[in-house]
Amino acid sequence: MPMTRTDFRDRVVLVTGAAQGIGRRMALRFHAAGATVVAWDVDAAGLESLAAELGGERVHAQVCDLADPAAIATQSARVLAGVGPVDVLVNNAGVVSGRPLLELEDSDVERTLNVNTLSLFRTTRAFLPSMIARDRGTVVTISSAAGLVGVAGLTDYCASKWAAVGFDEALRAELGKQGSQVRTLIVCPYYIDTGMFKGVRTRFPRLLPILDPDDVAARIVGAVAEGRARLLLPRFVWATLLARSLPVPLFDRVAGFFGINASMDHFVGKRRR
Repeated sequence: MPMTRTDFRDRVVLVTGAAQGIGRRMALRFHAAGATVVAWDVDAAGLESLAAELGGERVHAQVCDLADPAAIATQSARVLAGVGPVDVLVNNAGVVSGRPLLELEDSDVERTLNVNTLSLFRTTRAFLPSMIARDRGTVVTISSAAGLVGVAGLTDYCASKWAAVGFDEALRAELGKQGSQVRTLIVCPYYIDTGMFKGVRTRFPRLLPILDPDDVAARIVGAVAEGRARLLLPRFVWATLLARSLPVPLFDRVAGFFGINASMDHFVGKRRR
């Protein structure tokens, strides 16, 4: 798919988890569309590679551990002082443990919640005030289809992504109540072929395909440009919202029929996006 050319000139876009996966692809697309990109990740080598690919122009690559509130505070202040207000904040960084609840250590759960959930509060509180002051901007929260339906083997991940959905919805309500023009966008994709969920299976690939990361990145950048509030990928994920109205036993049978709770049976993925 060709790279988007939506005009983001004179805009600053900050992408967390930008060294690889859809984060990297979004950074490339925002940059190609004219944005100044601030790329955050704990992967210094990946950030260096990204900066080299972008040619060093309109890119600020900063090592930042999203599990560390002090690191977020330090790097946020650095961005605001050195680059300026952020127009689009893309909360993308994520980790996955991929094991049943009783096989998880406390450290696994804490890291999942720190990176996938608590970092949303820390980054947004850092950059939202300047958006509100200028009455423009977008806070993008990359959740998951696993933020809409529970999946066996993903208790900590699902909990973190359900929280992300609630975070976005409540923030959107707060901004609307204030009459602010600042927007939010929640993104809930099915499994993406980035390696993070290597080994996952889908029973009905036509309805629930393992998603192409370039296509997902393009769809997200397009949704920001269009001012959309919600992006579910693929379209079949919308059926989840309707299915939740079913009685619990029937809902569980539907999820089982579509292979949702068997999707992690062969998981061998890595821990970060």
